[in-house]
Amino acid sequence: MTTDLSGALQWLTSRLRAFDTARPWAWDTALTLFWTGAALVDASGGWRNTAADPTVPAGLVVGMTLASTLPLLWRRRHPAAVLVVMAAAALAGAATGAFLQVAYLQAIPLFLIALTRPTRTLLLSAALLVPPLVVGAVRFPRGSWDQHIVPTLLFYALVALLGLTVRSRRDAREREVRIAAASERARIAREMHDIIGHSLTVITGLADGGRYAAAKRPERAAQALDAIGTTSREALTDLRRLLGVLREDETPEPVRDPQPTLADLEPLIAGVREAGLPVVADLPAAPHALSPGAQLTVYRVVQEALTNVLKHAGEGAKATVELTYAPDALVATVTDTGTGPVPTPHPRTGTGTGQGLTGMRERAALYDGTLAYGPPPTGGGWRVRLRLPREGSPS
Repeated sequence: MTTDLSGALQWLTSRLRAFDTARPWAWDTALTLFWTGAALVDASGGWRNTAADPTVPAGLVVGMTLASTLPLLWRRRHPAAVLVVMAAAALAGAATGAFLQVAYLQAIPLFLIALTRPTRTLLLSAALLVPPLVVGAVRFPRGSWDQHIVPTLLFYALVALLGLTVRSRRDAREREVRIAAASERARIAREMHDIIGHSLTVITGLADGGRYAAAKRPERAAQALDAIGTTSREALTDLRRLLGVLREDETPEPVRDPQPTLADLEPLIAGVREAGLPVVADLPAAPHALSPGAQLTVYRVVQEALTNVLKHAGEGAKATVELTYAPDALVATVTDTGTGPVPTPHPRTGTGTGQGLTGMRERAALYDGTLAYGPPPTGGGWRVRLRLPREGSPS
């Protein structure tokens, strides 16, 4: 029952906020008319119950009442100006001894000033609330002077504090949104690096192979050109999608296209083989469910490792891709037999700061995983080893 009530209240609140955003004038008009009606009812005679001088002319009371309520129609756009008008009406009410309760509506623009305006404006606006209280206490003393001033000032202080609290929470949510957007953009930048680096490396390998095959086996050259076209189109599709998300002039939309999973490792490896690198793959099915993010991490690390083999392992290199599943972790290993020269610094040396190595480390860290790289224990070549702990198990 409590859950249903909470859900209904959240739904009602969201609907009211949506209505207010779409039609602010309707809410402003309704609020102004409500308080104007309530204040005029009080001005018809009830104000005399709290007045220090009940002989104040009725026309003056109505005028001060309208001056305290009608400006609320502009409270959202000009809260400080609205408060100035209302404070003037409250000063007139205090000076004449009418002591209209409508003066407490000054809390509405005060709240908006605390919510939307700088602190200096809030302090200057709060100073407007003091003169009516002081004038009323001096002209029509009732008991000690602080009984006229302190309780009302405490009320206004609580209203201002409420506005500042709401503002602080709103700013915190906006900061969280900006941080999340920056994190998403950083992730997309890593995706772009992976796509561009891998696709261009495969295309280069296919182009080199096609050039050598053109003279002796023209059909192989045609196959290489077909593979180049396919790889290029896939890369362009992915880049257009990611660049669309990165546009600053629009609100970033969530990436809806399916991300690569472990099932996409076979097509990835097939593309690398077409580029001229022999790859032996051992890709058993996962014995337990893996989250899409973990699968994407494995895919990108394997992709980056194979791309580095294509770039730097040298002629005659071979690669092995192996997935193993322990009770508490998934281990992905990419080993090559490359003997080519290694530029320094470069991720294959373990001393570079390239985006590829940084991206792999960050991806592994997102899932409490570890990334190890270096020559394999048997010597010769290079090995990249990713370990992702099983979700829900100690890392």
